[in-house]
Amino acid sequence: MLEPLLDSPVKEKILLAVLARGESYPRELARTFGLPVYAVQYQLGRLERGGVLYSRLRGRTRLYGFNPRYPFLRELRALLGKARDFYAPDERAAWFEPRLRPRRAGKPL
Repeated sequence: MLEPLLDSPVKEKILLAVLARGESYPRELARTFGLPVYAVQYQLGRLERGGVLYSRLRGRTRLYGFNPRYPFLRELRALLGKARDFYAPDERAAWFEPRLRPRRAGKPL
């Protein structure tokens, strides 16, 4: 949908997933979309160098999220939200719904 503007369908999917999840890591994104990890890492690096995304380490995992200082963040979120509505409902549910992790067995409430 936004490929002509964003230059890559991989970049579009990454941005939509980060919008839905808040933060994510390359292997999770690659698994979700069935893409090679190196392609996801390359696009994440480009987006981070451009100031659109930030990254931080949590343990040994590098998480990526939207940079709150990016000047066009509000407009980008609105554009991505509108583009998300054009995906099929089953793709939307599989790709862009927030993930829910199962509760660890034996963990107290």
